Amino acid sequence: MIQRHTLQRNFVHLTRYGVIPSMRNTVQRRLASSEMPKLKGAADNAFNRERLAVKQHAAASSDLWRKLTIYVAIPSLILAAINARNLWVEHWEHWETLPPLEDRIEYDYMNIRTKKFFWGDGDKTLFWNDKVNYHHKDKD
Repeated sequence: MIQRHTLQRNFVHLTRYGVIPSMRNTVQRRLASSEMPKLKGAADNAFNRERLAVKQHAAASSDLWRKLTIYVAIPSLILAAINARNLWVEHWEHWETLPPLEDRIEYDYMNIRTKKFFWGDGDKTLFWNDKVNYHHKDKD
């Protein structure tokens, strides 16, 4: 197996003479994806062993989170979206069984107006929805 420093030295030498970018990218990917080397000789010290352990832990952790995202989070989001849609449909099916807006009782605490709003016709609030809100104007 070719040593990493040999590949790097050859890469620097080849780039001086105009290696095409695809070749350069291939070599860079090869260097980035090589396996974790076993520490030998002077390189086998506490600092390098700890760095190697951190790299291995990071690889395992990222793999765990990738699997959790793919196999837990995404299906959970899909199930939650299906549930929300079903609840939405049920709500509007129930709403259709209620009497028309004009026939509903308007209590004293509903639609209190002390002065007109400065937008629209002055009677509707900023978040007025004609499908669910109704105001009996004959009381005013």
